Amino acid sequence: MAALSPSRRPVRWLTSLLATSCLLPTTWAQYYKIGTKQEILESARTLAYDMMLHYKGNKTGEIPGILPGPPTEHKGDYYWWEGGAMMGTYIDYWFLTGDTSYNHVIMEGMLHQVGPNEDYMPPNHTASLGNDDQGFWGMSAMLAAENKFPNPEPDQPQWLALAQAVFHTQAAPDRHDKTCNGGLRWQVPPTNAGYNYKNTIANACFFDLGARLARYTFNQTYADWAEKTFDWLWNVGYIDHSDWRVYDGGHVEKNCTDINKAQFSYNAALLLHGSAFMYNYTNGSEVWKDRVDNLLTGILRDFFPEGVAYEVPCEGRQGACTADMLSFKGYVHRWMSTVTKIAPHTTEKILPVLRTSTEAAVRQCTGGPTGRRCGFYWSGGVFVDPAVDKTSGAGEAMNVLAAVSSLLIQDTPPLATNLTGISKGDPNAGSRSQGPSEPLSPITTGDRAGAAFLTILILGSAVGTWSWMSLGD
Repeated sequence: MAALSPSRRPVRWLTSLLATSCLLPTTWAQYYKIGTKQEILESARTLAYDMMLHYKGNKTGEIPGILPGPPTEHKGDYYWWEGGAMMGTYIDYWFLTGDTSYNHVIMEGMLHQVGPNEDYMPPNHTASLGNDDQGFWGMSAMLAAENKFPNPEPDQPQWLALAQAVFHTQAAPDRHDKTCNGGLRWQVPPTNAGYNYKNTIANACFFDLGARLARYTFNQTYADWAEKTFDWLWNVGYIDHSDWRVYDGGHVEKNCTDINKAQFSYNAALLLHGSAFMYNYTNGSEVWKDRVDNLLTGILRDFFPEGVAYEVPCEGRQGACTADMLSFKGYVHRWMSTVTKIAPHTTEKILPVLRTSTEAAVRQCTGGPTGRRCGFYWSGGVFVDPAVDKTSGAGEAMNVLAAVSSLLIQDTPPLATNLTGISKGDPNAGSRSQGPSEPLSPITTGDRAGAAFLTILILGSAVGTWSWMSLGD
């Protein structure tokens, strides 16, 4: 390369200085503080505001409840299920902080997507529905009941009944078959790509809902389904019997023996979450305590290297994470924080790690014109623009909102049951679509509240490169 002429050197020097000065906010400034409760509240409030900027459902002409998408229709980066996950994040945000600013938005979004049969199977999405997609909406409804989120008007579907409806439709005979000795398929319609795949996340959502409904309603039938589902995941080998790693799934034509050993953090964290609810429901069963403890050990080992959340399958290669994967860290933080409330013996292991991880998360939130935009790559300590993964950054923002607000978990009241809750349930919920495969035992008179990825996953060689599309709509 030719040497710079004397006249050009100052220009190059000035250009470099200006470029460096533009980077200063993203390199040095840290907007969010989490050293005190007040700082956490203030940071969470700003994060909630910034996250809501990604949501268009409260604007005229837009559809309540969903983030911009789906990508298959070139409408945005996000599939239907992630709107349900966002609703759950804000329900937790309200519960943890007391900020009611977004309750009307969440109420509107949650109710708009219930569908004509009030079971989170809206016609616009049923044709491409995954069990996990429906499951995320059902889990957010369950969370609303547990957190005592304000009830809808009496003529509207109620939170507990909606959670029951999702569970009952998934327990129906048409969702279960004898391939692989049981288990839910990933997709619901037989025409969908992925219908021949039985994966962990679909079954984990069903398991988690069953465990939580059992604890809330004291109805053993839900617990029986939850135990049966966990046992199936164990017996089919999706949970490793030696080190408790949680794998993704397998195909029915291979009797689910062609296990895709990709490890996604939300699979393991959701199994931990549901197991903790079963531990609580069974009054500290040693069986469920063993499952909680082993799953927790595996999660901390695999997904929190050096105490910071890390998405194993994709994070080592910027640009390799899908929009779905980019939202997993937030769920993991939320679910693990809840585990400390219902399985308190885990508190000393979980809370210090969540704080360390959250500190790393806010440290890198230095991007954009505000100097507070968040990226996905927490452990690096510097902001990486979400554009590297070709998304608008909603998942990245939701992750940090969840992590920061979850630091307040120890200040919250116990999750409700039918003895303390305010949400009305319905043992027959979901029957307008299909009924449960076995009748639920009657809910006692003491129930004053009425409670009773990957669209196509290409399994390839073990060279470490996975080909994805998305979780599916």
